[in-house]
Amino acid sequence: MSITAKQVAELRSQTGAGLMDCKKALTESDGELEQAITILRKKGIASASKKAGRDTSEGLIESYIHLGGKVGVLIEVNCETDFVAKTDDFKAFVKDLCLHIAAVNPICISREDVPEELVEKEREIAASQAEGKPPAAVQKIIEGKLNKYYSTACMLDQPFVKDGEKTVQEVLNEQIAKLGENMKINRFSRFQIGEEVGE
Repeated sequence: MSITAKQVAELRSQTGAGLMDCKKALTESDGELEQAITILRKKGIASASKKAGRDTSEGLIESYIHLGGKVGVLIEVNCETDFVAKTDDFKAFVKDLCLHIAAVNPICISREDVPEELVEKEREIAASQAEGKPPAAVQKIIEGKLNKYYSTACMLDQPFVKDGEKTVQEVLNEQIAKLGENMKINRFSRFQIGEEVGE
């Protein structure tokens, strides 16, 4: 069944969820709006996006050292209250994010954080690979290649190291729904012995 932009917009206005999440939920529910809302709520996406505007001035800084001191990670994850920051669930989630960064080595947190010159470079590579194809196909190929790049470079787009079926963003949304507060991965640094600074 084909999902229309109008259906996606309607679901988005009711839940505040992202466009891709809305489209997936509508596809899964064969276009049934109420069922799609339920799917989003089960995944924690609807409630997570409603909390997105809330201030996150508390949180936790966590560190992780791996491989006998060869890889180290430092991360700051924010939440709304000190109460949630002290819960075992929040601490475990932040620790899992450290493990993820150590294992997967993202270059940034979100798509918005990717330097424009890197995006342009990836766009040029994709365009040259799509040379000779019809213009409509070229645009789709470029978008597809950029999405693939984001899924390797951006932490929120990467498959979560402890559950490859979900992205880090989906796991974050689940934690927001579970703990009832907005959360934000604010910053991280990953260090590896032998790596040049600025690599």
